[in-house]
Amino acid sequence: NALMYLSYTPIETIPEPEKVQIATDLALSALLGESIYNFGELLAHPVFASLTGTNSEWLAHFLKALNAGNIVEYDRLVATYQAQLSAQPALVANAQLLKEKITILSLMELVFSRASEDRNIPFKDIAERTRLPVNEVEFLVMKALSLKLIRGVIDEVDQTVNVSWVQPRVLGLDQVATLKQRLEDWTNNVKNALVFVENETPELFV
Repeated sequence: NALMYLSYTPIETIPEPEKVQIATDLALSALLGESIYNFGELLAHPVFASLTGTNSEWLAHFLKALNAGNIVEYDRLVATYQAQLSAQPALVANAQLLKEKITILSLMELVFSRASEDRNIPFKDIAERTRLPVNEVEFLVMKALSLKLIRGVIDEVDQTVNVSWVQPRVLGLDQVATLKQRLEDWTNNVKNALVFVENETPELFV
């Protein structure tokens, strides 16, 4: 297990070519793993810095796009690195799996970006974010539910899904910034509520 090896081996003791090979193998395994939808821990590991400036650097770009659920960037990378992708038979054979992964991760990122009280999400919003036809959104949500990546209830009549939970992930810097903003918004809401209560019921604060 490469991750186990890395956890017990100081990164500075590993020869550079070996680090590149380990990072490449880990990236490919993560991309092709049917149950892997969290790439943050891998991306945060110092071994991935070894891909910078190498012929395998494109793999790190793909992992970052997937981890961010960024379909626009993913499609751009597919077009940019078509030759590199074609040279990896496993990736070519699993192109549909990768497309499914980025679509599900885009859904998860949409849920994550919303406040907990704003997670009754219309199918049309999901379709816009994931670039799917509206009539394919329900299947996407059911797939995410079956993989236990989210929990929620689908309303077929109103064409919405109410998401109560999304699988925790190791966050990237952009995601941390989003979380920071949400915490600041929550803090301001609490302050505003306190001011309102103080103004409406001054006798409680005498």
